[in-house]
Amino acid sequence: MSDAAPTTAPATPPASAASGPDLSRERLRKRYAAERRFRLYGITAVLIAVAMLAVLLFDIVSKGYTAFWQTHVKLDVTFAEEVVDPEGTRDPSEIKRANFNELVFDALFETFPQLDSEVAREDLRRVPSGAAGAELRRMVVDNPDLVGTTQAVWVKTDDKIDMLHKGYVDMDAPPDRRLVDERLIEVYDALAESGRIDAQFNTGFFTGGDSREPERAGILGATVGSFLTLAVTLMLSFPIAVLAAIYLEEFAPKNKFTDFIEININNLAAVPSIVFGLLGLAVFINFFGLPRSAPLVGGITLTLMTLPTIIISARSALRAVPPSIREGALAVGASRIQTVTHHVLPLAMPGMLTGTIIGMAQALGETAPLLLIGMVAFVVGAPSGFTDASTVLPVQVFLWADSPERAFVEKTSAAIMVLLAFLIVMNATAVILRKRFERRW
Repeated sequence: MSDAAPTTAPATPPASAASGPDLSRERLRKRYAAERRFRLYGITAVLIAVAMLAVLLFDIVSKGYTAFWQTHVKLDVTFAEEVVDPEGTRDPSEIKRANFNELVFDALFETFPQLDSEVAREDLRRVPSGAAGAELRRMVVDNPDLVGTTQAVWVKTDDKIDMLHKGYVDMDAPPDRRLVDERLIEVYDALAESGRIDAQFNTGFFTGGDSREPERAGILGATVGSFLTLAVTLMLSFPIAVLAAIYLEEFAPKNKFTDFIEININNLAAVPSIVFGLLGLAVFINFFGLPRSAPLVGGITLTLMTLPTIIISARSALRAVPPSIREGALAVGASRIQTVTHHVLPLAMPGMLTGTIIGMAQALGETAPLLLIGMVAFVVGAPSGFTDASTVLPVQVFLWADSPERAFVEKTSAAIMVLLAFLIVMNATAVILRKRFERRW
């Protein structure tokens, strides 16, 4: 009897092993799908942010671009000598005392002799701006030869006529809810038909100070105040921040005290700006007695706010310099001071300047700390020094936004446009400096 070798059936691979390639492909497909979804979420978030920014900018520009034009009315003004200079001396001090508003109204009455009733003439008096007489006064003071002549003069109109000419008046609204009444609309139509109404570039918006009359309001005082405030901030924050960053990064020993300082610098960068305003009010004004509403106090207060930002950026710039630069300088006999000042600091300066410009841009847009130190005051003229009463562009926007007149809406939007332009220029300067002087190691 022979022994037969037992036969065994071939082993069947496990189900998991058989489906291994398919399972891997399925997992890979899901991973790629998740990656595509994540990219889609990111693109969607960016598009939403860009769309919201576009809507915001469109709203500001659509409301504010008309502020760069001002409606004027053409008048044939007779500079009667008996009104302007009855003594005939041509003395500027005598001319300044003349009633030039009377000349403006007389020119309007002569233009429309058919409107001879007292009610109609009262409507005509509402057409020119309250600054029309002052414009004529400046003309005659600059050129006394105008006395006794008749000149065609374009003068600013009242803000209601300005809004009517720019199309901001809803003509379909009920009369009691309309910005202007029917009689003033009739006077405007008569002036427009005779070609005496025109919109001209509003130079006064850039050369004039604040005013309670929208057609006279400008940003010169706020712009000068902003630059004076930023000048104080820059003169204080840049050297202090750079020296503090150099000490902490290059010379300070690593112990609990320096760790405590670093933690507090990082914490101060996140403190709300209004807290610095409270500090400025309590210390600089109440304790030291510095003048309120002054660029000096505003600059010192903003210095406290921007110091953490500049210190952090300056330390990052110093940290980005390769250690081999320090080691090479020390190897040839340079001291630590010489190493930092002659080798490390020049290489880190572009990054420091970039952080400083970004800090200045942040300070330019601040409002809350300046409100607390009194820079919300109504200031007509431009400040001539660091201790004169002043305001800044963000506070000017705040003041105009709170005004009830419809014409201040376009002034507010236009001031925001100017402020955004300054911020864009400052940030573009930071980018250019970084690209121009940046070194890659």
